[in-house]
Amino acid sequence: METKSVSFTEFDLPQEVSKGIEATGFTHCTPIQAMVLPIALKGHDIAGQAQTGTGKTATFLITIFDRLIRDPKPKGRGPRALIITPTRELTVQICEDAKLLGRYTDFKVLPVIGGIDYMKQGNALRSGVDIVVATPGRLIDYMKQKIFSPNNIRMLVIDEADRLFDMGFLKDLRYILKRLPRYTKRQSMLFSATLSYAVMELAYEYMNNPQEIFANSEKITVEEIDQVLYHVGNDVKLNLLLGLLKREKWNRILIFCNTRTGVEMLERKLNGNGYAALGITGTVHQKKRLRIMQQFKTGATKILVATDVASRGIHVEDIDIVINYDIPQDPEDYIHRIGRTGRAGKAGRAISLVCETYVYHLESVEKLIEEKIRVAWAEDDWYEQDRARPSRPRRKRAVSRRPRPSFRTRGQQKTPRRKPMEQFRSRENR
Repeated sequence: METKSVSFTEFDLPQEVSKGIEATGFTHCTPIQAMVLPIALKGHDIAGQAQTGTGKTATFLITIFDRLIRDPKPKGRGPRALIITPTRELTVQICEDAKLLGRYTDFKVLPVIGGIDYMKQGNALRSGVDIVVATPGRLIDYMKQKIFSPNNIRMLVIDEADRLFDMGFLKDLRYILKRLPRYTKRQSMLFSATLSYAVMELAYEYMNNPQEIFANSEKITVEEIDQVLYHVGNDVKLNLLLGLLKREKWNRILIFCNTRTGVEMLERKLNGNGYAALGITGTVHQKKRLRIMQQFKTGATKILVATDVASRGIHVEDIDIVINYDIPQDPEDYIHRIGRTGRAGKAGRAISLVCETYVYHLESVEKLIEEKIRVAWAEDDWYEQDRARPSRPRRKRAVSRRPRPSFRTRGQQKTPRRKPMEQFRSRENR
């Protein structure tokens, strides 16, 4: 579907929303915004295919602000808008975007996620908020405790629905959706990188005849991203990475590994070679994850190494290069990874290192994106020496043997053990 350049001034938006858009620096719509906003602002349900970095977050936030301002506020303290996301990082990012776009409104926005003080979040919900952005697990906890009331929900957004499915949240989603007001009494919007059969089945079950929108559906990957791959052996993979970091022009880089141990190894090796890097995986505690993400956003840390568990929650502008240190096993993860760069029409670069371990996943990736990734060949002098100190193996703690329990009663003397010859002689005397 072709879209012309559309200015935000063409929409009849409340003054508070228009001022927030202007203050944020937005003037013209991205393709997904130009296609969705004319329909969504009329109150219709939407099922949109759009990857991260296309402007979909601003699309549903503008729709929510417009709806909440125009509709009279119902009785009660319950929130009027609910946004469901798959990860904590994405939840926090949406809340930050909402505060920027809605700076001239008086709406209270609350993230509801695990890893944060349970009582503090509960008290904030009780005090009254307008928009809740939540991951399913913590939200269900508050629903069961009667802390979160869904009765006043008039706007529902399910963001990155395919990822929610991949992470096993389908059952939780159904639990939440069944307890919301009927779909005729609310407006619903669903966004997903791919509108699969399972995603659309959920949409038609809990939404009011949603209109399907495909943003650039004929080409799933972002056109502004320059994709290139290098075939490399496992034994020199790190050396090539170090060479690329030296040769490429970059200010902020995101590197993906397939495993937690791979992230930990790469973080240690990069720091050992003079590159300040931090690693983030699904096992990192929430407070530490937020602190790492803040350092990456502010530029205090220039290199972030992550697994796919964290990939959907990383929403940082101006990432120059995404490096796939490992080719992902799930081809859709490739799309989500490289979507971190080239955001909102900006140019980006994605480099993939294809080793013998993960080369078999390359075919499924290229089949999904419907193109062959350009192959480049590294020169011999590109391979940099690894100067990191070898890691010391962890010493095993000495296991202290517990003394065998004694079954003798108090005062009972231990019978002296006879020597073998004495035992033999005693038998002869019997």
